[in-house]
Amino acid sequence: MMKPEKPEKEIRELVKKAKNGEAEAFGLIYDLYLDRIFRFVYLKVTNREEAEDLVQQVFMKAWEAINRFEDEGLPFSSWLYRIARNLVIDFYRTQKINLTLEEGVGIVHPDDLEEKMERSQGQQEIQKILNQLTDEQKDIIILRFVNDLSYKEIAKITKKNPATLRILQHRALNKLRKNIKSE
Repeated sequence: MMKPEKPEKEIRELVKKAKNGEAEAFGLIYDLYLDRIFRFVYLKVTNREEAEDLVQQVFMKAWEAINRFEDEGLPFSSWLYRIARNLVIDFYRTQKINLTLEEGVGIVHPDDLEEKMERSQGQQEIQKILNQLTDEQKDIIILRFVNDLSYKEIAKITKKNPATLRILQHRALNKLRKNIKSE
C-alpha cells in the first residue's frame, strides 16, 4: 500500500541529511518511496523477483550517488524514477532469453504455476493492456496514471519535452481505447 506523501520540504530535509551521510535519513526515504518504485518496476518487468532485485539496485545506486543529487525544484521521486527507468532499460538490454527445453515445449513447473496463481486477475489484465503499448507509451501511462506524476516530473525522468509527453500519452490512450473496443 502506498504511504501518504510527506511534504516536499520534509523530504528535502531528509535528502540533506542523507547527503551528509545519515543512513537513517536515507532509510526513511527508502520507506517513503519503496512501494511506488516497486510498482513502477514491476509493471515494466512483470516478474516479482526481478522487480525486487532491480528496486534494491535503484536504492543502492541512489545511496551511492546521493551526493550528486541536485535539487532542481522537482520532487525527489523524479530522480528515483529516472534511476529505476534506466535500470529497467539496462535490464532488458543485457537480459538473454534462455528457454529450457521444458519451457519451450510448454511444460509448466510447479513453482511457475504457484507464482501464476498468486497473481490477481486484475494485474494480469493490466499487464495485458500495457503490453500493447511501446516502451515509451508504457512509461508515460505508468508514471502519469499509476504513479500520478506531473508532465514536468515525467519530462525530468524521461528527458523528453512535456509537449512530446502529452502526444505520447494521447497516442497511447487512443491505442488502448481501440484495442479494448476490438476485444
